[in-house]
Amino acid sequence: RVQLVESGGSSVQAGESLILTCTVSDYDDTGACMGWFRQAPGKEREGVALMNTGSTWKYSPESVKGRFTLSRDNLKNTLFLQMNSLKPEDTAIYYCAASVHRSFCTAAASAYDFWGQGTQVTVSS
Repeated sequence: RVQLVESGGSSVQAGESLILTCTVSDYDDTGACMGWFRQAPGKEREGVALMNTGSTWKYSPESVKGRFTLSRDNLKNTLFLQMNSLKPEDTAIYYCAASVHRSFCTAAASAYDFWGQGTQVTVSS
């Protein structure tokens, strides 16, 4: 079965950087969508860095543009989220997510079929 395992979450000071890693196993990524979501206490889960398999579609909200970068190691089936200039409002549980084959990708969490267990990122001022 498909498994996504995140790592790299930590407690950091504002302005510092982190790299989150997601290792995906037993997954057919043909025509799929994948990336990272986050969920802060009392808030809905939001996409922060998403892409399709062919990298022809990418999404990130204005709140993280220029600071967060999504990349992928195809050979190792691993996703990375480079987070720079972290802010206290970036504090959340970060989840790796992937979908089955889709004709198009969106930032809606409901469109993703497989999820990791989440990794906590805490940014203090």
